Amino acid sequence: MMEPMDLSFILNELGEERDGYFGAIAPPIIQTSNFRVKKVDELRGLFADEYSGYLYSRGINPTVDILRQKLAALDGAEDALVFNSGAAAIFAGVVSQVAAGDHIISVREPYTWARQMFDQILPRFQVTTTYVDGTIIENFTAALQPNTRLIYLESPNSWTFALQDLAAVSALAREHGIVTICDNSYCTPLFQQPIALGVDLVLQSATKYISGHSDTVAGVLSGRRERIKKIFDSEYLNIGSGIQPFNAWLLIRGLRTLPARLERCTRTLAQVLPFLKQHPRIEAVWFPLDEDFPQIALARQQMKGACGLVTLVMKAKTRAEIVRFCERLQHILLAVSWGGHESLVIPRCASLQEAEFDANNQDHRLVRLYIGLEDADYLIADLDQALAQM
Repeated sequence: MMEPMDLSFILNELGEERDGYFGAIAPPIIQTSNFRVKKVDELRGLFADEYSGYLYSRGINPTVDILRQKLAALDGAEDALVFNSGAAAIFAGVVSQVAAGDHIISVREPYTWARQMFDQILPRFQVTTTYVDGTIIENFTAALQPNTRLIYLESPNSWTFALQDLAAVSALAREHGIVTICDNSYCTPLFQQPIALGVDLVLQSATKYISGHSDTVAGVLSGRRERIKKIFDSEYLNIGSGIQPFNAWLLIRGLRTLPARLERCTRTLAQVLPFLKQHPRIEAVWFPLDEDFPQIALARQQMKGACGLVTLVMKAKTRAEIVRFCERLQHILLAVSWGGHESLVIPRCASLQEAEFDANNQDHRLVRLYIGLEDADYLIADLDQALAQM
């Protein structure tokens, strides 16, 4: 774990050598595929260790370098890699830690593309996965096998916001020589520091709060330099899934306003939450830092904040009622993801046919709501009129 740096320094100065590019406040986009070298032996050195300098933008690029330094510092990590999607970061992070015949323990119902990898891709190479309810530490112990090499965490997850005790799971993993990976997309590094709690590799979808403008897709993987270099030399270079310079520049721009945006959506959600909790068409509201959340004590212990993502349990007897609510919203957009400037909604039943909907299955009645940067009264009015039309 690295010594913490001042947040303002990280966001506004770290990695930026303005004297080297004409005093420009915004860093340049080094939009190049390759780099010139002056000596053959310099080229030989780069062939031997591409991590050491600029050779080809599939690997190291100056604009991406600035972003890597900032993201690693935010995570309290020694180094970071930036991928062209969160799914790519998950894939590289997991595959780099396992070999044929190994076993993984994962939290139940991880992000879709993590689950796809565990269920469809890794079994082709004799890598098996056991899913556990991660809210109970004993479940990890019970799932251990002699060939367990990795524990995959997602705290909170992005629908029910189930938490894992990151310090306890990390301690268990270290005792058995097992690597831990945690998806920190919900909290961002500003509101949760998995590495400080003992996690080996932390990842996040930078598409969300880091970008903040819904115009970039990216993923981040942070950890000890030795481990990150190993991933760079193999999975990162081989798959060719590194972020492009322009997208890296957009993420640097997004970082400038990250604290202000998180503060804004947190404050707005605090105003919208009481309206949601008292509405007769809503059975329950799930939010990690709400007093009624079952893991509120753990959330307060390892999270500094929870941003703008909540889940509603709707009072609905049919799928059509939930569809009507979502489609009658005038200003909150029906879309996947979260973390941008705009408020969003997505119903869990979007993956179901009407005949498959079961009102007795609470999971079918979930609607995830992301509160963006709009005014609270503006959003409450939109929610109120759509709920009235269910």
